[in-house]
Amino acid sequence: MTELSKPLIVINFKVYREVEGPKALDIAKLCGSVSEDSGITIAVCPPSAELGFVSRNVSIPVFSQNADPHAPGPSTGWMTPSMIKASGAIGTLINHAEHKRSMKEMAETAELCKGCGIASIICADSVELAAQIAQFRPDMIAVEPPELIGGDISVTDADPDIVERTVNAVKEVSRSVSVLCGAGVKTGKDVKKALDLGADGVLLASGVVKAKDPRAALQDLVRYI
Repeated sequence: MTELSKPLIVINFKVYREVEGPKALDIAKLCGSVSEDSGITIAVCPPSAELGFVSRNVSIPVFSQNADPHAPGPSTGWMTPSMIKASGAIGTLINHAEHKRSMKEMAETAELCKGCGIASIICADSVELAAQIAQFRPDMIAVEPPELIGGDISVTDADPDIVERTVNAVKEVSRSVSVLCGAGVKTGKDVKKALDLGADGVLLASGVVKAKDPRAALQDLVRYI
């Protein structure tokens, strides 16, 4: 697995119109430019249709938005960890609030990712779930209260306690698992608060992808680090 320096900023492109086709690479290149200028690691999660194209054309870490608990074989339409690695991506999100998985599926997918040598970021919507997921030893857990996703209030303001408690709960299980936070994160001040609360980085989407000026939004995200 490619080593990821901290703090880490992960931009999930989702499937917004702003990242359809070649526009996904345009935003990924902006992320790469700001990462190079600032020295802060910015990873991107392009739509699955553009995963290989983006991976081959940027030097920053690229993650899939999803992975399925399947090994190579006759499984039509699934995104296997092996395929993700072959695309040039270095990791994947698992169990995002918009693409939920069972505990069994999370465990199996995390294990397949380890076998392929790619990083896993498993999303959790509560402290309790994060602690359970930590037993699977993913590389990272991203805590995201679902009611704040895509909103205008950052989790660091609306529920800072969930960030601190998640960090503590995960570290009690495994100190090797990093913790990200997301939901409503949009500004550099949000990022600073997340780091001050003990998080190793942030996961966000619309704050960059749907910004009127994505470069300015990215530059603000790294401003206080």
